[in-house]
Amino acid sequence: MTAVAPRVSRLGVGAWVLFDWSTQPFYTLITTFVFAPYFATHLAATPVVGQSLWGYATAAAGAIIALLSPILGAIADAAGRRKPWIAVFSAMLIVGALALWFAAPGRDSAVMIALVAFVIATVGVEFATAFNNAVMPDLVSEDRLGRLSGIGWATGYAGGLVSLVIVIGFLAANPETGKTLLGLAPILGLDAATFEGDRAVGPFSALWFLVFVLPFFLLTPDRAKAMPIGLAARQGLAQIARTIGDLGRHANIVRYLIAHMVYTDGLVALFSVGGIYAASTFGWSAIELGFFGILLTVTGAVGALVGGWLDDRVGSKLVIFAGLAVLVLSALAILSIDADHLLFVITVAPAAAGDGLFASAGERAYLAIGAAIGAVAGPLQAASRTLMARISPRQSMTEFFGLYALSGKVTSFAGPLTVGLATAAAASQRVGVAVLVVFFGLGGFLLIGVKSGRG
Repeated sequence: MTAVAPRVSRLGVGAWVLFDWSTQPFYTLITTFVFAPYFATHLAATPVVGQSLWGYATAAAGAIIALLSPILGAIADAAGRRKPWIAVFSAMLIVGALALWFAAPGRDSAVMIALVAFVIATVGVEFATAFNNAVMPDLVSEDRLGRLSGIGWATGYAGGLVSLVIVIGFLAANPETGKTLLGLAPILGLDAATFEGDRAVGPFSALWFLVFVLPFFLLTPDRAKAMPIGLAARQGLAQIARTIGDLGRHANIVRYLIAHMVYTDGLVALFSVGGIYAASTFGWSAIELGFFGILLTVTGAVGALVGGWLDDRVGSKLVIFAGLAVLVLSALAILSIDADHLLFVITVAPAAAGDGLFASAGERAYLAIGAAIGAVAGPLQAASRTLMARISPRQSMTEFFGLYALSGKVTSFAGPLTVGLATAAAASQRVGVAVLVVFFGLGGFLLIGVKSGRG
């Protein structure tokens, strides 16, 4: 029998969907397409050092989340309400994102400011997202979870797209020309020579989140308060101890969490270094990277919508498998491309000054790979969230989504760290990218034994 969710208004459900819209600029602008490449190419000593440091920072945030997420989730389940937790972690996201503005070139502490602020903001956004994910089964019936998750991811991609267009059209400019992609001088008097447009994505993401997360707090219903926080902490810690001691009864969930841990780590690492790799390999500025980001968000939004529809029809597991297969092929294709070569051995002419955007064959091939990655990343993440909601006990949903967040972040400690170490050891960014194939392939193999039904 299909479980029926409590009656929730369309406004309440829509406000929940807007949460993805509010958080996506952090991932699009800071983690992937604008600030991360700026950090690697203009703050760090070299792009190789920058990619390594960014990987270490992502790993540090992942370790914090891995340690605390199941514990906090269990406490939240005991306390009942989730919004107060989301508010606290939202504040961390806002403070961390605002601080990125101060990571200016030439400032002695700029690298440390950027890394610490990024860790604080990442911990905030990931914890807030984990608690928000746990709300999903309270909003719609189980047979509509796939579509709700897919719509959420698609809306998030749309938010990333709109924010990226604003940034590359009005904020971030080419330091050589002083103009944005639209040929305009940056608004607010932002100085292209000191990359103020690139740094402004921090405050911009914070303001965007603050504005668009408000409907969630105002319109989406929360669970009733069950008990005082002190009692909830004691009961929550006792519950997490029982869950850990009783994991044998949840063997299917454990198997899925291990698979999710591995392949999500590869995905996090891919997005953390994809923009950096393009910036150093092809010399892309914020404008080229922004256009690249627009392409990925458009294909990602379409993919998430289609993937949500497929999720409810063919199952979350099959959607995840298909996404991982495409990611393995995409990572192999990235390895075969640089400014002078395609498929490792085919020599092509690199772009020359004045050739325009994406003039070389290598750049166009990288765009095509990016489109494929975008098309499957949305469905993969949406279907992963849906599968967790479908196999978890309803009475402990936040706790198990805490474990889900752990599985997505404990490997963030391993994946970006492995990429960083491999890049530093070989003094090659391509070697760092090569480890992604292992994560995607192993994650798919581990997923084979996972059963899709609850219990």
